[in-house]
Amino acid sequence: MLESAKRDMAAEDYASANNRAYYCIFHSMRAVLALNGQDYKKHSAVISQFTLLYLKPELLPRKFSSLITNASLIRNRSDYEDFYICSVADTEALVAGSEEFLAAVRAYLQKEFGLKSEQF
Repeated sequence: MLESAKRDMAAEDYASANNRAYYCIFHSMRAVLALNGQDYKKHSAVISQFTLLYLKPELLPRKFSSLITNASLIRNRSDYEDFYICSVADTEALVAGSEEFLAAVRAYLQKEFGLKSEQF
């Protein structure tokens, strides 16, 4: 998802870049929750459980809470609102934020589960 977001960004397909950056974050959250034996059907449940279990106790940096909230809002608006146009700067920030988030999740999974990055 991250590589796709970067390609879409380079191609100036900002709505798709927003979507792919969000899904990079979303699937990263789902991966962490899955290793804890949890899965949820609704995006809101994934976000709330991840926030409760990993961000509030600061197992991962709490600063990602605003990134997740913003990514969800931008993705929804980009995907479903006919006249929404996200700024290039906001899209760039979202893609960069998703890359930082993925790196933090990878570091957490390596530390907690001994997983190597090629495993996820």
